[in-house]
Amino acid sequence: MQIIVTKYGGFCFGVKRAVETAMNLPDGENYVLGEIIHNESVVGALAAKGVITVNDIGEIPDGANVLIRTHGEAKAVFDKAAEKKLNVIDCTCPFVKNIQTIVEEHRKKGAAIVIVGNGNHPEVKGINGWCENAAFITDKPFDIDRLSGNSVCIVVQTTFSVEKFDEILKNIPKDCSKTVEIFKTICYTTIKRQEEAESISAECDAVIVLGGKKSNNTDKLFEICAGHCKNVFRVSSPVELDYKELKKFKKVGIVLGASTPAEQSLEVISNMENAEVKASMNEETVSEQEQAAAAVSETAEAAAPAAEEEKIETPVAEAAEENTMEAAIAMMDNKPQKFRLHQIITATISQAGDDGLALYIPNTKKEVLLDKSEMLCEEYKKEDYVGKVGDDIDVMILALNPLKLSERAMEELKKEEAEIEEIKNGKIFEVKVTGTNKGGLTGVVEECKSYQVFIPSSQIRIGYVKDLEKYVGKTLRCKAEKVEGKGSRRQIVASQRVILEAEKAERDAIRAEREEAFFNSIEVGYIVKGTPQRFTDFGAFVNVNGFDCLAHISDLSWSGCKKCSDVLELNKTYEFKILKIDRENKKVSLGYKQLQPKPWELVADKYHAGDVVKGKVVRIVSFGAFVEVEKDVDGLVHVSQISNEWLDNPTSVLKVGDEVEAKILEIDTEKEKMTLSIKALLPESDVKRVNPNKARKEDGEEGAHKQRKPRAAREEDDGLREWKDDNHGGASIAEILANLNK
Repeated sequence: MQIIVTKYGGFCFGVKRAVETAMNLPDGENYVLGEIIHNESVVGALAAKGVITVNDIGEIPDGANVLIRTHGEAKAVFDKAAEKKLNVIDCTCPFVKNIQTIVEEHRKKGAAIVIVGNGNHPEVKGINGWCENAAFITDKPFDIDRLSGNSVCIVVQTTFSVEKFDEILKNIPKDCSKTVEIFKTICYTTIKRQEEAESISAECDAVIVLGGKKSNNTDKLFEICAGHCKNVFRVSSPVELDYKELKKFKKVGIVLGASTPAEQSLEVISNMENAEVKASMNEETVSEQEQAAAAVSETAEAAAPAAEEEKIETPVAEAAEENTMEAAIAMMDNKPQKFRLHQIITATISQAGDDGLALYIPNTKKEVLLDKSEMLCEEYKKEDYVGKVGDDIDVMILALNPLKLSERAMEELKKEEAEIEEIKNGKIFEVKVTGTNKGGLTGVVEECKSYQVFIPSSQIRIGYVKDLEKYVGKTLRCKAEKVEGKGSRRQIVASQRVILEAEKAERDAIRAEREEAFFNSIEVGYIVKGTPQRFTDFGAFVNVNGFDCLAHISDLSWSGCKKCSDVLELNKTYEFKILKIDRENKKVSLGYKQLQPKPWELVADKYHAGDVVKGKVVRIVSFGAFVEVEKDVDGLVHVSQISNEWLDNPTSVLKVGDEVEAKILEIDTEKEKMTLSIKALLPESDVKRVNPNKARKEDGEEGAHKQRKPRAAREEDDGLREWKDDNHGGASIAEILANLNK
């Protein structure tokens, strides 16, 4: 008996991802909305792990984990999940997600939506939920003119029959009055499965179609096989097969649906062996079947089939199929496979020569030279390999006709594939940007030189990028959005933006946590240590425990300052007082001068009555002059204390800016008042002239019999009176003194 196993059978990418995700759900209450796949054994395995399958989002308790299967769900389901605060793990197949996006966008534009597929299938129901459940759903030809609107959008279920869809499209007239957009959204793996099912069923005497009873794609495969083969067995499990019935067929094909684990094909083959199918096989078929059994058990050497030497064909599994199960299945396929470029094979060292190693290729009659330049050793020495004859070695095929092998290239490919696997799993990698195109940047990864890297313009940074050229030659940190590594197309679609957004979110979270801790640790009036980080015209920004606080320039010095650097130094630590806290706007105001003594608080310790001080005249009034003893400490020299002679105005002797010496007559620190005398330091004059007008007035008729005050008292009263008349009208002496202090 010859057995042919489909190459594209078993879990597709979307199903495999969903099942692996379900098997590794986080701790907590875990639910799957609908059967994760149409396979009873997988559903049972999930149930055994405590994962509960439900059919309605309302059955799931608030806050639980819910996995959305590959079929996807309607938009309303995601909205309901948000209301219930569910942790949604979306495993919708990318191909299904693409259809959902198409119908949603075209529905918004007013187009009529047509979904070609099974209306009862969860995938189709979910897609319809993204266009307000307004789609026309059919699996047969239809009259497009009966649809409302001027434009029509046609999509198709991912697992629908390619042949049937083509028939439906032929029914749409070319001269249709409507604008019709057709999206052939059948999954490429579905197309490959259907093509392969047609090919296998056409050459086999019987075909076994393995898949769940509810699996739509398995139903399609069964229909295709039934159209080309009379004996087709549709089963959901290997135990349903009558293996004795299969004895009479010489060539049997095994076709797997997208929801069928690959292990089930091995179980079918094993059961065939147990049913003694070998007894009815001819000699050639027995030899081939023994090879398959050897691959499964891995305990016997594969028998060498008859192969044309010039073609060097072999049933050995392709190098990319590292999984033992897949390799065994490939060997069971009756069709011989040729060697491919860049394929990795295992060969046996048969001889060590001066130019390199002669390698025997299993299942062929060929020995091929592995040139010493293609070996991993730094310096090849024949004697080092003589004792290794009979050992196996992995090599890569660099060329065909003649066959050229390389151990060095194989090792580089293994490293590259290992790196690609890490990149697929979310590793951050560096991309050297080499150029631009209309949609973004192109580049290379040093460790994966066979892959082209594309970074869409929207994924370069957070925000719009206007000039792409400025990135050429730069190195960007990226994560893979998509990796394509099949055939000649080897590409990584990458994003730097996701890294920047994740880092920003992390920084924001850390900053928010620190801010909360900071604000919880401070109160108005607290004394804190801070370091000025930068100065502005209006104040200094001070770092206090990692938080920026503002010390306004008016709160830096009692005497005032024109710029912050007059008082503080950058990166030097000072003590500040917290003046105000705005928790809502995350602002803190600091004061520096509030911790410094006021100038008048030190005067009593520095100056005493009778001391002689030097100062500068800072302003002159009619009753005297104010002298700056030190910054923010002024003393008053009354007009009567400027000179021994009578002065009509202090300006006749002094001007602003003059440096003078004076004697302290009195200090009142509470009122911040200092009385000075320049006259006290002058020599006494024998002749003292008085104001004639004042003398006559005082000696007039009304005052002839009154006792006169001493001259100094009269002069002080006159000066105050003049200053009062000129500046303050009828203000009292207390008011005048208060104003003087100001």
